[in-house]
Amino acid sequence: MLDAQTNATKPDHAAADHPKVPAPKIGVLLANLGTPDATDYWSMRRYLNEFLSDKRVIDYPAWKWQPLLQLIILTKRPFTSGAAYRSIWNNEADESPLLTITKDQTKAMTELMQARYGDQVMVDYCMRYGNPSTESKVKAMVAAGCTKILFFPLYPQYAGATTGTANDQFFRALMKETRQPAARTIEDYFENPAYIEALAQSIERAYAAEESKPEMLVVSYHGMPKRYLMQGDPYHCKCQKQTRLLKERLGWDDTQIKTTFQSVFGTEEWLKPYTVEEVARLAKEDGKKHIAVVAPAFAADCIETLEEINEEIKESFEEAGGEKFTYIPCLNDDAAHMEALAGIVDENLKGWIG
Repeated sequence: MLDAQTNATKPDHAAADHPKVPAPKIGVLLANLGTPDATDYWSMRRYLNEFLSDKRVIDYPAWKWQPLLQLIILTKRPFTSGAAYRSIWNNEADESPLLTITKDQTKAMTELMQARYGDQVMVDYCMRYGNPSTESKVKAMVAAGCTKILFFPLYPQYAGATTGTANDQFFRALMKETRQPAARTIEDYFENPAYIEALAQSIERAYAAEESKPEMLVVSYHGMPKRYLMQGDPYHCKCQKQTRLLKERLGWDDTQIKTTFQSVFGTEEWLKPYTVEEVARLAKEDGKKHIAVVAPAFAADCIETLEEINEEIKESFEEAGGEKFTYIPCLNDDAAHMEALAGIVDENLKGWIG
């Protein structure tokens, strides 16, 4: 995708043996969580080891956490996680859906940037965990002539375990560059009006396609230990505000929409209510027969949406007496979504490009 020799020339008055220098460009680097390379045991183990060894994700002391991780968790979990990934794997491309969708988003963003700025801006993507790594893509952008890089973690709401660690990895990659580019990171965008509009439109389309209107929209965000909130992580507050903004845009009241949190891991208390428990309660105690679930913490469908929500959480609702479960996909490469993200890029490129 990146060609270091495109428009490369020798500097004026340079010696004959001076290497060619690529024409200066601005890089836009989209960043997502990550993906295993395959679903076999060792591929899953490498991926899970990198992910679960991140101190932003699991902040227990290494002496306490690493023996548990290496000797117990990584002995068993690659098998169960591999099976979960196999249930959603893109077999045609032999890659995870997250990787497929991130490629599609990158293609769409490339087209939008070319329409605006021509060859002055190049777009690529990286993953925090797994491949392609952040370091490899920063290195490739610098080699291709990027003297400025705008780093865009695709997380609408800031959390230390998502945006924070993505930025950490970006800065670590910059530390290894002899000639560092100027760098900017993008602030979270959960309250961006164009983004809220794109999300609301996707919900309205999903509701319009149903024969019967869902009785409740469950807005399920990825969870985190409650302790992180107490330590100052703003993620919980941002999720609550996003649901409120979405509710106001849709013109609904509190009886039609509810915030929950999924993907609980370990034994300590996480942000509540837990999605898997709340959907069962809605069916069993409130008598809801038809609910819809949307997951706006994710910019692209992934294991947490395609497998956890559309299989495990759906099963919890149905076993409790629910009859119709509607999963509303992530925005992925939806045109309105990509225009919203491109608008955010435009705003952050000010001062760098005319």
